[in-house]
Amino acid sequence: MTDGLFEGIEIAVLLPCYNEAATIGDVVAGFRAALPTAKIYVYDNNSKDQTALRAALAGATVVREPRQGKGHVVRRMFSDIDADIYLMADGDGTYAPVDGPELIRTLLTERCDMAVGTRRGVTDDAGRRGHAFGNSIFNTLYKTIFGNDFTDIFSGYRAFSRRFAKSFPAVSGGFEIETEMSVHASVLKLPVTELALDYGRRPEGSQSKLSTFKDGAKILWMFAMLMKETRPFTFFSYLSVTMLALSMLFMVPVLNEYFLTGLVTRMPTWMLAVAMMMMSLIIFASGVILDSVARGRAEQRRFHYMSIAPSPRTEGKPDVVSEKTAKPVAKRRNAA
Repeated sequence: MTDGLFEGIEIAVLLPCYNEAATIGDVVAGFRAALPTAKIYVYDNNSKDQTALRAALAGATVVREPRQGKGHVVRRMFSDIDADIYLMADGDGTYAPVDGPELIRTLLTERCDMAVGTRRGVTDDAGRRGHAFGNSIFNTLYKTIFGNDFTDIFSGYRAFSRRFAKSFPAVSGGFEIETEMSVHASVLKLPVTELALDYGRRPEGSQSKLSTFKDGAKILWMFAMLMKETRPFTFFSYLSVTMLALSMLFMVPVLNEYFLTGLVTRMPTWMLAVAMMMMSLIIFASGVILDSVARGRAEQRRFHYMSIAPSPRTEGKPDVVSEKTAKPVAKRRNAA
């Protein structure tokens, strides 16, 4: 049972909220019932409704974060709160509180640093078709760039160990924070797991804060920045090849004319082509150098991660495997 498995473990339930007055009271009550010993924190991100009041009346500890954006809230939560296990969900009621103990149990029994509740039925209530399409595209892009550790990088229902929370830099400011979490785990080769959970529909009166194009552009930019920081050789190689292709586009006609006539009549074009080829070589050399720098940074981050005391595990206790975790929906992913 959960009482025995979670005995002596400090659990913090983290609920970032922005204008979720219609649902936050029920969400807090649900987590209080599902995890009676957990401390529930609601971080109000400049809500213009009664989110903070209703969360407090439901029994949560309410903290205000004035910097707008989920990334700022997550960074503040991980900085402020000390716990053994962190369970993060949204305040909109789309994630079922009754699944929280199962997600934590999976984290403990699989001995992982992050357990992600992948969303069954996310395409049924993605807000708009653009959201569902974007989920598919970005998940495929993530696998191409960073590896196959995750199948749903945008899930907001996650359980973390203390090591993960205290070693995670959290530099992004908005909804791209989930992408940054996933990349952090992939780069440091942290043990992670996934558990398929039902994804509910928003109740009437609750509106999605996602903008298909604006937030999609931010996430795409975050992909590029994280690729530059964590895989600079690949990133700059693509830029180098692109510059080389442009150089050849300008250079080939000039060379063709020279071999036919022995003359170079388009000297500015030739100089531009040569300059672009030199830039291609410089960009490639920069990628080689920065790749070594990135490896050194990853080692330092790994040392910092190892210096943090791990969360209590299940040593000395038999692993508790429920009907859900016994099914293949819970997948252990450890690239170490």
